Amino acid sequence: MYTEFYNLKEKPFSLSPDPSYLYLSKQHQTALTMLNYGIQSQAGVTVITGEVGCGKTTLTREILHNMEEDVTVGLISNAHGSFGDLLQWVMLAFDLKTENNDKAVRYQLFTEFLIKEYSENKRTVLIIDEAQNLEIETLEELRLLTNINADKHLVLQLILIGQPELLEIMQRHELRQLAQRVSVDYKLKALGYKETTAYIRHRLTIAGGKNLIFDKYAAAVVYYHSSGIPRLINTLCDYALVYGYAEEAPQIDLTLMLNVIKDKQQGGIFPKTTNENREQAKIRQLIQEQKGIDVVPDLSEDEEPTIFQL
Repeated sequence: MYTEFYNLKEKPFSLSPDPSYLYLSKQHQTALTMLNYGIQSQAGVTVITGEVGCGKTTLTREILHNMEEDVTVGLISNAHGSFGDLLQWVMLAFDLKTENNDKAVRYQLFTEFLIKEYSENKRTVLIIDEAQNLEIETLEELRLLTNINADKHLVLQLILIGQPELLEIMQRHELRQLAQRVSVDYKLKALGYKETTAYIRHRLTIAGGKNLIFDKYAAAVVYYHSSGIPRLINTLCDYALVYGYAEEAPQIDLTLMLNVIKDKQQGGIFPKTTNENREQAKIRQLIQEQKGIDVVPDLSEDEEPTIFQL
C-alpha cells in the first residue's frame, strides 16, 4: 500500500519478531551479550525479563539464528499455565517422540537424550518464552530437570524469557532453589527518546528508506505515546505511514502524527500515557514551546489539533 509511495522495499514496522530488523540499543546489546554468555559459559539458568513488546522475543530469534552447531536447542515459545505434562512439552521441543504415556519412561528417555548429546560434546539448551505464565509447580519441575548430570556436569541449560512478573514469581519462597541456580539475569527496559528516534531510522533504512520520512516532532510524539516500547512504536509508525499515504504526505509531521494518536486512543485499545517520566515531560514541554501545541490530544473533541501562537 504505502511502500511504493515512500520508496520502501517492504513494511518497516511489522509487529512480527524479525531478527533482520533487530535494533541493538545499548541495553539490547547487553541483553544479547548476557544470553550468549549464559549459553557459552554453560550457566544453569539464565533469566531475561522485560515489559510486553520491549523486544525479548526478537532477541530470542536472534540467538537462535546465530546458534553454534555444537548447541542443541529446544524452544517452547508460548508457555501457559495449563501446561499439563511439562515433560511431554519439553520432549516435543527437542523433537523427541514417544507413544509411551508413562512419565517415568519419558523421563528416562529424556535423560538418555541429554547424556547422548553431552557424549557428543554438544550443549543442550531449553528456552521458554512467556515463562511468567508457568505455575509454581511447573517451574519447580524445570529445576528438577536441570539436576540431570553426567560426569558431575549439568547437561541441560535453561533460559527463561518473561515479563516482569517472572521476577516476582522467582522470588517466592517455594522457588528459592531455582532462584539460586540463576547464574545470569537481565531486565530489559523501554527505549529512551534518542534510542526511539534511532530505532525508527534504523527500521526505515533496513526497509530501503532513503529520506527522513518522520520529522523530528513526529518521532518525538511517537516516543511520548509509546513510552519507548518497540511494539507500540511499530504500531504508531505503521499507522502513520498509512495515514501519510492516504493524504499523499511526503513526510510524517507533527499534525499528522497527532491525528494518528488521537484516532488510536479513541479506539480504546491503544494505551494512554498516564505517568510521564522526566524525558516525556521535557518533550511535551519543548513541543508546546516550539510549536504551540500539546502532544496529548483532547479526545473529547473531533476536530484536528490546532496550532496556536504562544
